[in-house]
Amino acid sequence: MSSSSFIDLIRVYTESGHGGPGSVHYHREKFIDKGGPDGGDGGRGGHVILKGNRNLWTLLHLRYKKHLIAERGEHGKGNNKTGREGVDLIIDVPVGTIARDEETGKLLCEVTAHDEECIIRKGGRGGKGNSFFKKSTHQTPRFSQPGEPGEEGWVVLELKMLADVGLVGFPNAGKSTLLSVVSAARPKIADYAFTTLIPNVGIVNYMDYNTFVMADIPGIIEGASEGKGLGLRFLRHIERNSTLLFLIPCTSENVKKEYKILLNELKKYNPELLNKERILGISKTDLMDEVSLKKLKTKLKMDCDVIFFSSITGDGVETLKKALWTKLNP
Repeated sequence: MSSSSFIDLIRVYTESGHGGPGSVHYHREKFIDKGGPDGGDGGRGGHVILKGNRNLWTLLHLRYKKHLIAERGEHGKGNNKTGREGVDLIIDVPVGTIARDEETGKLLCEVTAHDEECIIRKGGRGGKGNSFFKKSTHQTPRFSQPGEPGEEGWVVLELKMLADVGLVGFPNAGKSTLLSVVSAARPKIADYAFTTLIPNVGIVNYMDYNTFVMADIPGIIEGASEGKGLGLRFLRHIERNSTLLFLIPCTSENVKKEYKILLNELKKYNPELLNKERILGISKTDLMDEVSLKKLKTKLKMDCDVIFFSSITGDGVETLKKALWTKLNP
């Protein structure tokens, strides 16, 4: 998927249907001169509904549909017939989509499962027909209720990917290479920073047909929480990951320093991210000789599990998968 086709934040105008007005009508039948009121109620206006669709990975399909309007309810009819309800407008969105009211910032909806539906704009209620207002003291009401107006306003749709494991690291740390090795995902891989410009997701197979989902986001740099590099744009995609896999190459000048910078950027963005399970993966071990690698393993003392591996040779990859599976299934 190209960066131009990956859309994870969009604003759309939504309007639910107005309720249909009630009917003012009187019963008319042969040999009955003065039938009583029999005006029916108006129909409810259509709702605007978000529906989760696991086959969607982006909000691109909404880019050119800025105005989303549900159908109005029909007028009530004579003989106490209620008007037809307006057709609900159902909008398919990727699983993991959040809807907020643009003006107030209020959370309207959060879609976290396939086929899950939630109403973001309720249709207006239909008005009562004149038969509803008939009383012993007022037997021929000549009025009815208008339908309620629908709800309207701009909505911000924000996609946060659902994955079990999120890859966190500086640009060119080997995240995309790892994802391509352990899953069928084929992210762009090259030997320069910011090769990954959009999040990528892959399904990782583990013993006896077990699987878990791994997400790779563009690399973080110091100051990302203030907007540097690709900034905050993609950090939201690791908020729902249950385990974070930090990747730092073994060739780094200071592994502990880089790890602390990454933790600090996540803390500035959202302190709750530090409460997640985490593993530190030391990548690209094929670039270091055995003596230097052994020395690094001996002196590297961290506050989390540390796994050394090489995506190129495959050394340590199964150990890493096992460690991730254990974190996900304690």
